Amino acid sequence: MKKTLIPALLACLVLSVLTSCGSSQASATPPQTTSPTISSVSASCTPATVAPGATSQCSASVQGTGTFNTAVTWSVTGGGAISSAGLFTAPSSAATPTVTATSTQDSTKSGTASITVQSNPPPPQIPQSHHVVLVMEENQSYSTVVGATTVWPNLNALIAHGALATNYYADSHPSIGNYFMLTTGQLLTTDDNSTQVFNVDNIARRMLSTGVSFRVYAESITQGYTGGNTGLYLIRHNPFAMLSDVAGNQQVANEVIWPFSQFATDLANNQLPDFSFIVPDVDDDAHDGTPQQADTWLQTNIVAPLSANSAFQSGGDGLLIVDFDEAADSDTTNGGGHVSPVLWGPNVKPGYTQTSATLYQHESMLRTVMEALGLSNPPAAAANAPSMTEFFVQQ
Repeated sequence: MKKTLIPALLACLVLSVLTSCGSSQASATPPQTTSPTISSVSASCTPATVAPGATSQCSASVQGTGTFNTAVTWSVTGGGAISSAGLFTAPSSAATPTVTATSTQDSTKSGTASITVQSNPPPPQIPQSHHVVLVMEENQSYSTVVGATTVWPNLNALIAHGALATNYYADSHPSIGNYFMLTTGQLLTTDDNSTQVFNVDNIARRMLSTGVSFRVYAESITQGYTGGNTGLYLIRHNPFAMLSDVAGNQQVANEVIWPFSQFATDLANNQLPDFSFIVPDVDDDAHDGTPQQADTWLQTNIVAPLSANSAFQSGGDGLLIVDFDEAADSDTTNGGGHVSPVLWGPNVKPGYTQTSATLYQHESMLRTVMEALGLSNPPAAAANAPSMTEFFVQQ
């Protein structure tokens, strides 16, 4: 072999993947690409029934393959107007408009939704729930919680995803009367040292008589405990232990009063009752411990595990309420001062901050919880208290 052939052979070996020896044409096949495709567009509006001149927020879901564009344009027929962001404004009279979302990538793909405009629409309702969880925090004013992201970072994150009542006030100082208002619609006593058992109409009586399941999950106690203060547990933070329907019947007490550890077990087994009343101990509810400790406890033990449960995800009926018994003692406005209850769940308006001037107090929360549980005719002051319907998505 001639020496002059060696460089040519080496070059041929190096380029063999891309070319054929002795040929000047590349043989590699260029990669195949798939164009993004829109397969379908669907639309929905909430609420689906509105009064003349009212609004409904419409949203679109765009499905496709590849890296496709999810943007849509909105249009409406049959009356009313709709913005580029999907906010529908109803006409001034009854009608049944149809809104259409059309893909900006493929104008042949669109979805529609109908809206009913009624002169006398049905009144707003509290959505029914079989997973209501109420957690009580202690002695924190609205101004020390809302926006205080260094001390309540997790609760403020929950506010951003849930709903915040900005005109809500506790009923009295000290604590105990507020807890009774939340369960009986009455203050009953303002003596924080009282362990009296009261025989009055209350939410426990209503739940027991109608078969609505409920449990009290309290830190630092054992199952069925209806005794007084023990360790970091204060009986005044557990009004069910001072209501005759529970405290006067040990069998019922054993069924409904549980140590807090049972909450995690019931949640993991999808066995939460219709109503859960959570009583953290005084180190974990911001009474004696720091707000940061209470905030971390709330996130770790309540918010994070509930977020992973299907009842609190899209399509579920879960409702979490984080309420405060009273503001700082120096704030006596409307009895117990300005506090900041937060509501969160699939049927709560996301990111909603109260826009009405309605005054809410604990009797309103009692009424709201009872309506969520399907319990009619709330007792005492709750009967005439405004329901908190504005915080919920209407179906």
